[in-house]
Amino acid sequence: MAVLLTVLVLFLLGFVAGFILLVMGAINFDFSNSEIPPGVNQPAKLRIIHIILICTAVVGKILENIGICTQVSFVRYMQRRKVLGGDPKLFIKDLWFEKVPVRIYQPKAPSASQKRGVMFFHGGGWVFGSIETHEKLCRAIARESDSVVVSVGYRLAPEHKYPAAYEDCLNATRHFLQHLELYGVDPARVTVCGDSAGGNLAAAVSQTLAGSSDLPKLRAQILIYPGLQALDFNLPSYHQNRGVPLLFRERAAFYVLQYLNGNAANLEEVLEGSHIPTDIKLNYQKWVSPDNIPEKFKVRGYKPRVLLDCTTEVFEKVKRFCEPTLSPLLAADTTIQQLPESFILTCEYDVLRDDGLLYKKRLEDNGVRVTWYHLEDGFHGIINSFHSDWLSFPSGKRGLDNIM
Repeated sequence: MAVLLTVLVLFLLGFVAGFILLVMGAINFDFSNSEIPPGVNQPAKLRIIHIILICTAVVGKILENIGICTQVSFVRYMQRRKVLGGDPKLFIKDLWFEKVPVRIYQPKAPSASQKRGVMFFHGGGWVFGSIETHEKLCRAIARESDSVVVSVGYRLAPEHKYPAAYEDCLNATRHFLQHLELYGVDPARVTVCGDSAGGNLAAAVSQTLAGSSDLPKLRAQILIYPGLQALDFNLPSYHQNRGVPLLFRERAAFYVLQYLNGNAANLEEVLEGSHIPTDIKLNYQKWVSPDNIPEKFKVRGYKPRVLLDCTTEVFEKVKRFCEPTLSPLLAADTTIQQLPESFILTCEYDVLRDDGLLYKKRLEDNGVRVTWYHLEDGFHGIINSFHSDWLSFPSGKRGLDNIM
């Protein structure tokens, strides 16, 4: 019995030691491929958040390897584990809009007039994120802007591929616009809003509804460091910030492939730019090109790259990248011209920075009024960090204040 107990203890110690080494190895590997630029305020906090994310991913991978659950499901579980209580200033209710789960935040304070309405689409690379991960953000928007906020729990990839997330967001928004009177919302003051992948969805929904004549027109679109195209992952910001947490260049391409196909089989081709035929890239170059990015954003070591062609086989797998409902930056001028007033927030140390800058130019060139706010010391995901008691960033709060 004593021998058996000793063996068991040694086994457990070995497992724990192996687990720690595996986690530390993953952290060291990720550190060697990451950098926190000197321009980021409070870099130690960003590093801590990054370590937490790495450890969560590693544990998820271990659980997947031993058959307990998938890495994706574990990360999602960890993201959702914190449940908030009631809010003294808000009525909060879970509903379904056209088979899509939503959570509505309504200010309790009475108003002499109808309130503003906000359709909110969370970020997370179409793979992660949920109503719960953006709960504090949506509460803050509802309270501070005295708005009725509808947070949409759209279907996630890779289980639900494109256009599932877009369709859920569109259907939920249509439903809300058709029933505004039930929530005391002014039909002339409804906005779509989203961060990261949610910004992509907000832009796509806004474009779709721009030509609709049977629903109230959107008052505005609020795009928080949105990802708006999948043609070129070699724009200046993708290389300058390729290893800056919380979104690496490789992960940005990985997520959009998960959304499109439910896998990342063509990741290398997407990263090197050999997934889209040269003639198609040249056709869109008037909109997706480093030439349209102000020179001041190219000073951090950007070097132009040669256009690469691709095989028919690869393009067949990713050709839907050219659809505006996935890459809103590629929409026709006639669609862009109908868009509502827009607010775009970008961060200097974000791979998606240039997507926002290019869309800003497209909107302005087509006569759409744009308010642009740039966080010089910001990084991807900073807005949703504002709610953390000890890992918040002043830039996140500053960005949120400008949004509202």
